[in-house]
Amino acid sequence: MNKATIIGRLTRDPDLKYTQSGIAVAAFTVAVNRRYTNQQGEREADFINCVIWRKAAEIFCNYTHKGSLVGVDGHLQTRSYEAQDGHKVFITELVIDEFDFLETRKKSEQQTQATQETSQQNQEVDAFTANGQQIDISDDDLPF
Repeated sequence: MNKATIIGRLTRDPDLKYTQSGIAVAAFTVAVNRRYTNQQGEREADFINCVIWRKAAEIFCNYTHKGSLVGVDGHLQTRSYEAQDGHKVFITELVIDEFDFLETRKKSEQQTQATQETSQQNQEVDAFTANGQQIDISDDDLPF
């Protein structure tokens, strides 16, 4: 039996393409939180590569974007190819049979916006600039 169901958030917008015969195919990655935290108390995630075909691919791409919470059901598939350097590369991906949108589009967009705002707030501030303002430092503050 080969069946997998995962719930997670898209790490980027799905990439919709068409084969030479006109069949739609989309590739995307779903970040799935692990059940347990690591030694630092942080929750880690697994990044699952997924592929979806035909009309389902078009629908999925029309209604999802980076950060969308989705549930996907499918089967694992392994394929391989020979890289330019001659090594054989194996790829394992989840081929989607069914999917569910687990939040509204509006809520998904709000989640994405909140995540972006949080990451902007958490960016390191340069201590040597004061938004273009002159910095007053007395000689007593200097270590030399």
